[in-house]
Amino acid sequence: MIRDMIAGFLVIGALIFMTFGVIGIFRFRNFYARILITSKAEIVGFLTMMAGIIISAGLSFFSLKVGLIAVLVMLTNPIATHAITRSARNSGYKIRKDDE
Repeated sequence: MIRDMIAGFLVIGALIFMTFGVIGIFRFRNFYARILITSKAEIVGFLTMMAGIIISAGLSFFSLKVGLIAVLVMLTNPIATHAITRSARNSGYKIRKDDE
């Protein structure tokens, strides 16, 4: 009972973080600010969602698999975001003065 309530709060919190990420896409004007906010909101929302799923499932093989997936995403998401941002910088993408 209490475990399901905690899991529900974590899932709702994850949805709120992800909603902030979507709002950030529309609020910020340049590419670099958008990719920063979406990366941060997505990873925090995803990890909070996975924590809610693990708590809801209890200690089992399923929760171990979900935890391993969360660790994998936690390792690969910053690398992918860095690669995309560095590719944009190396290809000559610059922030216009009216986008600041």
